[in-house]
Amino acid sequence: MSPTQSSPSVRDGTKTANDSPSRKRKASPRPQSRDAKPDSSPSKPKRRRESNSSQSRQRAGSDLNRFRYRYNSPPPPLIPTKKAEDELPPPPSRTNSPPRQRKRPGASSRLSEKEKEATRQQLEAREREEAAKRAAAGSSLQMAGVKDKVRSHYNDKKELGKEWRATSSKIKGLRSFNNWVKSTLIQKFSPRDDFDPRRRSNDPNDLLVVLDMGCGKGGDLLKWKSAPQEVGFYLGVDSADVSIAHARDRYDLMINDQRRGRRSRDGRLVFEAEFHAMDCWTKPLDAIAMARRIGYDPNTGPGVRNNPRSSPAGFDVVSMMFCMHYAFETEAKCRQMLRNVSGCLKPGGRFIGTIPSSDVISTRVRGTDKRDTLPDNEEHGVQEWGNSIYRVKFSKPPPRAGTFRPPWGWEYNFFLEEAVEEVPEYVVPWEAFRGLAEDYGLELEYKKPFHDVWREEKDQSELKILSERMGVRRRDGSFALGDDEWEACGFYLAFAFRKGL
Repeated sequence: MSPTQSSPSVRDGTKTANDSPSRKRKASPRPQSRDAKPDSSPSKPKRRRESNSSQSRQRAGSDLNRFRYRYNSPPPPLIPTKKAEDELPPPPSRTNSPPRQRKRPGASSRLSEKEKEATRQQLEAREREEAAKRAAAGSSLQMAGVKDKVRSHYNDKKELGKEWRATSSKIKGLRSFNNWVKSTLIQKFSPRDDFDPRRRSNDPNDLLVVLDMGCGKGGDLLKWKSAPQEVGFYLGVDSADVSIAHARDRYDLMINDQRRGRRSRDGRLVFEAEFHAMDCWTKPLDAIAMARRIGYDPNTGPGVRNNPRSSPAGFDVVSMMFCMHYAFETEAKCRQMLRNVSGCLKPGGRFIGTIPSSDVISTRVRGTDKRDTLPDNEEHGVQEWGNSIYRVKFSKPPPRAGTFRPPWGWEYNFFLEEAVEEVPEYVVPWEAFRGLAEDYGLELEYKKPFHDVWREEKDQSELKILSERMGVRRRDGSFALGDDEWEACGFYLAFAFRKGL
């Protein structure tokens, strides 16, 4: 029977042994070729369909099995079976061989004691070098972190306004006192030695040239406008760019007031000024064009004192108010700061400023202050003190003796109500600072704690009037500061140096 023909069992629906109920198929007729010609031969008689039924079932079953998977392949087994011929033969067993006898190297291949010592020293030197690199990397990251923290603190600090400071501030007496001390330094040390307040001069060379390092938001601009000797040019530099923007705005207000006809009591005009965002502790100030134009002497520092090539030009005054302690993070910053101060000052120029008093800090650390208690067997000094206005807390326990060696890197966190929020600062050991200043040609002229400045200068005619005008004294003449404010003021001292001729 042809595969294209159906058996009677399939056509009649009869089930066979090899036929499943779900696999019933009808044999489709085979298509004829296009070129095939119709069969013109006489029809042959059909075979007898009444063949043996058993033979028909067998042929039908074989035909169905032939085309059962014509279109769908059988699914592969889920877990492949491993054939016997694919298995590797087991490795041959090995007998344990006796251990190999090692030979001692000859004398020519062994290191001598001298060579061993040289190798050991090389390894130790390499380890020290790697440790120094790791320490330097960690120190640089820490320095960057402290620097960013200080800068961000002053950048994020909101300007509350003069009216708020005068009426609603909790530390308005402290603010007034600090401003009075700064004005006292300007009044006493900014004029030149040949300045005569009774003589008015139209010579521009008689005007002061001032550099304010760490100028902040320009809070001292009006103080310099009221200096005994008139200021001709003011250069303000600070690492906080937002503070510099505020300083420019404050200066613009002074210019606008002048244009509206509002002048100072003595009729002076507002001085010319420039403001630059720059870190004065890590970069030389000759990067500023105006500083180079006024005069910057790079030949300053240890070994080049009284150099005849030093330029006579430069600034009359360099001021650093409440900021120099940030330079005492490292020796490199200290020296770069002093190099900038001395390099910018003309011979005879004055360097004035305010810093935390290391004498006060040492007294509190030793526990000798009546407000502190320290057990006799305590290894370290007092680590934290303060009151409702301010707080000092050392990052690490300070030395019991209150002596800070080396003179840089002694960090503490300082808090001042409404002004400073836990900013890292550094101890300025006074004698070390004075010795470094001498290396850069700066000679000490004045050093007073804030309390002594008040006691010695409060009754001086102009400064007495200034204290009343600034709110340090009330209208009835009484002192405007509370006890906590007075204690916080005692944390600082004022200084003045002069550059040698």
